[in-house]
Parts: sequence; structure tokens; C-alpha cells
Amino acid sequence: MRLTTSAAVAAILMSAGLGLAACNSGTEPADKPVADSRVESADVHPFMIGTLEAWALRDGGLEVPNDGSVLAMGEPKADVDALLTAAGVPTDPLSLSIQPMLLKTGDRVVLFDAGAGSAFGPAGGKLTASLATAGVSPDQITDILISHGHGDHVGGLVKADGTLAYPNAAIRMTAEEWAALQANGEMADLVATITPKVETFVDGAEVLPGVTAVPIDGHTPGHTAYEIVSGDQSLLYIGDSAHHQVISVQRPDWTIQFDGDPDTAEASRKALWERAADGDLRLYAVHFPWPGIGHVRRQGETFVWEAEGAAPHQAEH
Repeated sequence: MRLTTSAAVAAILMSAGLGLAACNSGTEPADKPVADSRVESADVHPFMIGTLEAWALRDGGLEVPNDGSVLAMGEPKADVDALLTAAGVPTDPLSLSIQPMLLKTGDRVVLFDAGAGSAFGPAGGKLTASLATAGVSPDQITDILISHGHGDHVGGLVKADGTLAYPNAAIRMTAEEWAALQANGEMADLVATITPKVETFVDGAEVLPGVTAVPIDGHTPGHTAYEIVSGDQSLLYIGDSAHHQVISVQRPDWTIQFDGDPDTAEASRKALWERAADGDLRLYAVHFPWPGIGHVRRQGETFVWEAEGAAPHQAEH
């Protein structure tokens, strides 16, 4: 189901002269490491979705200025500072994590987004090492589910030498998102490399058994979240429906530079938080503080992010 009725249009595709690479596989050779949910480090956080093993994997992070040019565009700085200070968050710069997610389901090893790779310099590039810590080699990845085509989500599909980083993986995204990515001239080299591996799907499709695409409009033309269900438990991987654990949650109607259709994106965020709060949805937020797992709760007239394991109704600091 769509979370807004407006069609998503005109998206910004962030890129930075990407090098190309990626390698994955649908097989698990006997001499290759096998993922172990007991492994945990500063860059790997194992967790469960019902009976399914999953991992948060650190790729890197970004810092953006609190000057009204990126997050909370056009809002008085005093108002933004007051909101952040009340939540116990530094006012400048604003920190955004980059943490793709790994899932094992049946004979599939699934990566949700591929991080920035070498696209953003030191901002990304840790994903391969994080996978290794989790006991997974790139050629074991069978599927990569892309939320959207911005550089911090697709840059890691290719290596700096221009080859696939995950050569055995099907790269799956919505047909609208693939069309937008193909139309972005700055992504031409990446598109040429990944084209043989790309498989598209329609809105709301069951992309893999137990994994359903949930369109959330406004960020890019074909932006999608993914709902993973195992038994009576579920998790919604929200992609870039939101960027900051305070600003995006407590003020969903504040404009974000990265949103191609800001009005639609803002309506989508509000609808997502209402659905999440009313349905007690467990969420995975790519850009929220590590490891990005938690819930959105109602707090007065707005909402608050509650990180998994944090005190109830307490904003993430």
C-alpha cells in the first residue's frame, strides 16, 4: 500500500563520480565463511526478525551543517537548535549514519542497499569489512534490494576498479527507480556495470519470500521501503523515508534537501509515523544512530524515536 496518494516526482540522485564494483553470489561454497549471528562488533550488530538472522552493518557516516541548507530547510536556526538541545543532540554538525542491512532467509543472503562505497571518500567504504566480520564474503550475497538510487545506497555496488562488488547477486529495485538511475548521466558508469544484474519490480511486490516492497513516495521517483515478515514478527526497512532521528521524526513536515518532491515526502513521513506508532512497527532506519533499530511513538502532537533497548518514549541522543 502507498503511504501517500501523490505520485513521487523529480528526485535528486546524489552522486560523486563513482568508481564501480561489487561482488555477490547465490551459492555458499564450503570453504567460504558462513554468517554467525553471535558475532558482534562496533561495526556489526546481529539481531533476529522472528526466526530470521539479520545484521546491521556499518558502512560509514556523514556530517551535514545545521545551517538550514540540508535538513530543516528554511526553518529558523533557533527553532532547530532548541529541538535538538531538548533531545540532547549536538546542534552542529548533524550526524547521519550509513548502515545497510543483511538478512539470511532460506538459501538467500540478502543485502538491503549497498552503502556509499568509494563514492563519498571516508564517509563510506566499511561495508565489505563489516560483512567479513559477520562471516559473509561478497560472493555469497544472492540478492541486493535497493531502496533508491542515491550514491550512499548504490555506490557500493561497484568497486573502485569499476567491477561488480557482488558478482553473484541480483540487484533489485522498482522499475521507476531504475529508470531514474539510468537517466542520471553522473551515474552512467555505474549503470553500465550493474545493468546485467538488475531486476525490476512493481510497487507493492513480494520481492522475495517474506519480503514485500512498501512504496513511500517523495524522496525519489521509485523510492521503496521493505517489510520483512517471519511468523508473527516483522520489521520495516525504511530506506530514506527519514534522515535524522530528531528532526525527521519530531518535525516530519520540515523540508529535507535530499527529497526530490518535498511536499510528497513530508506527507509520506507523517503517514509513516502514524502507521508505525499505531501499529507498533519495528523499524530499521539507515541513517539514524547505530544500529538504527527501534520504534516511533506518539508524544503529544508529534512523534519521538525510541531506539531498541532505550527507555520507553525517550528520544535517541
